Amino acid sequence: MVVISFNVNAQQDPLYSQYINNPFVINPAYGGMTNNLNTAISYRYQWTGFEGSPLTLNANGHISLANNKMGAGLIILSDQLGASSTNEVFATYSYRLQLDEKKTLSFGLQGGVSNYQTDNSEVTPQHLDDPLFQGTISKTAPNLGVGLILSTDRYYFGLSVPRMLEATLQQDDLISSQYSRHFYAMVSYLFLIGEHIRLRPSVLVKAVAGSPASIDLNAAFIIHENYQAGILARDFNTYGIFTQLLIKDSFRLGYVFEVPTEKSVGTRFLTHELTLGIRFNALPFHSNSSVFSF
Repeated sequence: MVVISFNVNAQQDPLYSQYINNPFVINPAYGGMTNNLNTAISYRYQWTGFEGSPLTLNANGHISLANNKMGAGLIILSDQLGASSTNEVFATYSYRLQLDEKKTLSFGLQGGVSNYQTDNSEVTPQHLDDPLFQGTISKTAPNLGVGLILSTDRYYFGLSVPRMLEATLQQDDLISSQYSRHFYAMVSYLFLIGEHIRLRPSVLVKAVAGSPASIDLNAAFIIHENYQAGILARDFNTYGIFTQLLIKDSFRLGYVFEVPTEKSVGTRFLTHELTLGIRFNALPFHSNSSVFSF
């Protein structure tokens, strides 16, 4: 059965921890929820020293519109994994409904294009005449994403499918999967420990057909709303710490340090992720006081 199979799975969503403080990268419904103009750029170097290890660059921004009832945003992504690379540009739109004095329901849509590329000059296939390993293979395709978020000033629950359309590439009689649809579910709750101390645990579940579900657990302490530090665990085979600093109520600097275990690639291949961001009030109805601004 293995010999006669013509279906090959590849190229999945990039892996990063930026979602902890910026769910916008996985859920378009988050656009505008910070009630201001919020931009960020993130660089992730995963498994340093591991040949062909993932390198991910993500630049994104979103703005609250129409008296904080709508949001618009942009996501630019570049992800490199061995001989394969993915480059994407997505525009987003979101709309918020005030269910009562505390609850808000946000709907989000995103659309754009994705380019999946494999440079076969960097690999040595077992069968040199395999058409899927000849030259450079490139596939550009449109895509759409959806998401929703139910939130209050204490909790957050989000569901999203950032890229709904799957992409395949056919070479002769062989079909390779360039992208498979991913599903995300994220829940977070804010505990008030003291006058200036908060605890925010979160859980993220990611699912894709043909693979076990991935579970991220993390918890952060927020002090004076300006300093944040926490721990994370991914599938109980990768552990890490993260921190974020808010400077002059506008600039933020975040860092994530991860250590995989022997269940993954081994403890010597460390991961570093750096995020730089800025938020400010660009419109008269904007405010930096939103609980989601951090």
